[in-house]
Amino acid sequence: MSKVTGDNGLDGVFENVYRIVKRIPEGKVATYGQIALMLGKPGGARLVGWAMRAAPGHLGLPCHRVINRLGEMAPEHVFGSRHIQRAMLEAEGVTFDIYGRVNMERHRWAE
Repeated sequence: MSKVTGDNGLDGVFENVYRIVKRIPEGKVATYGQIALMLGKPGGARLVGWAMRAAPGHLGLPCHRVINRLGEMAPEHVFGSRHIQRAMLEAEGVTFDIYGRVNMERHRWAE
């Protein structure tokens, strides 16, 4: 995984999160922890979550491609329901197991 450099405070970290998220290709997903590692901030999954929560809509980020380490969808309030995020991912060819989790072996983004 590549590391994003350049940090000018929390805003700079958030901008770097957005740069990474923007690169997640269709049909792939990344975890909060994976993005934190790419930032050079191991253990920073929660920070990535804060950045995603604050993501400006005008950036057009594929936020639906960011999931937790277990392959689970975002909390209900993020997209209006878990069904919406799942439908967006399924439209891109992402598959799920019988428990409703993303097939991480097949769809985890690897740079």
